[in-house]
Amino acid sequence: MLKLEDYHHQDPTWCRGCGLYGLFSAFKKVAFSLKIKPEKMSIISGIGCHGRLNSYFNAYGFHSLHGRTLPIAQGVKLANTQLSVVAVSGDGDAYSIGLGHFIHSLRRNVDMTYIVVNNRIYGLTQGQTSPTSRMNFVSPSTPYGSKEQPLEGLQMALAAGGSFIARGFSGAPQQLASLITAGMKHKGFSLVEVLSPCVTHNKIDTYQLFKSVIFDVDKDPNYDPTNKNKAWKIFSRHGDKLPVGLIYKETRPSFEEQSLPGRKPLAFLDLVPEAGKIEKILEKFE
Repeated sequence: MLKLEDYHHQDPTWCRGCGLYGLFSAFKKVAFSLKIKPEKMSIISGIGCHGRLNSYFNAYGFHSLHGRTLPIAQGVKLANTQLSVVAVSGDGDAYSIGLGHFIHSLRRNVDMTYIVVNNRIYGLTQGQTSPTSRMNFVSPSTPYGSKEQPLEGLQMALAAGGSFIARGFSGAPQQLASLITAGMKHKGFSLVEVLSPCVTHNKIDTYQLFKSVIFDVDKDPNYDPTNKNKAWKIFSRHGDKLPVGLIYKETRPSFEEQSLPGRKPLAFLDLVPEAGKIEKILEKFE
């Protein structure tokens, strides 16, 4: 019988109060509630404070290059469709160097979950401005204040054809766990952004600030997450406030259902490289 502690590999070493603790707690509860065996899960992380998550979580893991989380995660899923694959990025990893992969992953719709930890800053490298930092944000990289408009990842996801788009808050781990659970049950690419304060380098976007500006669409009886027009309107209906909850969901075939119907996962095939073909390829580089 699985127990909650079966998913805890070692104690995290993030800064005390970091929002990643809320995510870590919620994610363990998700795996336990879904009864996913550790050997049946693969966690792919990028560069950033979040990147240690797969070291603390008891499952297969891969710490990838900056911005390359998604191509590796999709490769893992397509090689072994029986795995539950979860990719984890920060807002810089996802919306900056990894932005091209992000857009195409949404439209490709591989059956996996992508968690984007958004603290509106580059925390690991001492607090530089990130793509989601607010206008006029002062940091070591913008001493006179940022003069760039912040990116809105969920709006980009909706425009790119995402089939599951949600946002949670690390200060509300129970709702966050329910959103990640729904994302992992979704047959297709699920995006769950997490508002996660950086208590060391970002003294503006704090727990108190996020609590004051978020509103929960899950509590609105008139909101329909399957209605794309309503999803678009939710971003501007409340001014500067941030929606949390299930923003949008649609049902459509996943990439695997269309490209790998009835085929064995590559991980279970006895693939033997042909030496002659490899030698011909190498000759071209001599």
